[in-house]
Amino acid sequence: MRGYLSRLSGDLRRDAPEPARGFGDALRAGPGVAVIAEVKRSSPSEGGIALGADVGETARGYAAGGAAAMSVLVAERDFGGSLADLRAARAAAGLPALAKEFTVFPEQVAAQRVAGADAILVLLALVSDAEAARLIQTAELLGMDALVEAHTAREVERALGLEAAIVGVNARDLESLEIDRDRQLELLATLPRTVTRVAESGIASRTDVEAAHAAGADAVLVGTSLMRRPELLAELVGVPR
Repeated sequence: MRGYLSRLSGDLRRDAPEPARGFGDALRAGPGVAVIAEVKRSSPSEGGIALGADVGETARGYAAGGAAAMSVLVAERDFGGSLADLRAARAAAGLPALAKEFTVFPEQVAAQRVAGADAILVLLALVSDAEAARLIQTAELLGMDALVEAHTAREVERALGLEAAIVGVNARDLESLEIDRDRQLELLATLPRTVTRVAESGIASRTDVEAAHAAGADAVLVGTSLMRRPELLAELVGVPR
């Protein structure tokens, strides 16, 4: 694995981003449930959400509104994102940034770091344990955090077996694209306090944040609802732990 990092070391030296901002630290820093606000123009489940959104303006609004961190879609297919969006968001706001991508190869992790990512997403539904471990190790070598995402009880077990520091439970079924908040809350409740627990998808109100908090969530990741109603951020932040 160090061989591919050596091949990319030239790019990393030439285009070295500023030091990582500490995504995981930001999720644990405040007294309330942290909000990871997502920059997302479209999605497979919703189609166009905010196709003309200005990434920099959106990121600045999230920072001013009290978000602890941001997630930026860099996946082009179905989401209309790019690494350029990540660069723009990171330049516009001081929030730690998660690169939201279907990341499978370590080279993608390096490219995301060059673009300014402070954390990567590891989708356990897409990778084996060995592949996930390689991605997590790559992130660590580059000074980044990894949000390890689970959808099922088995994937939660896998995340804990990988000793993931940040575990997200996504309420959206990847095949049907349906939201199941009850399943999400049940799985969150099984996670130990030793990991940072993130509720992903299905968050659209203060009530949803409070329910996630009651199940043990330290943070929530919110995209579609905030892109459609930026003013919702004020309602979501500040739920006490």
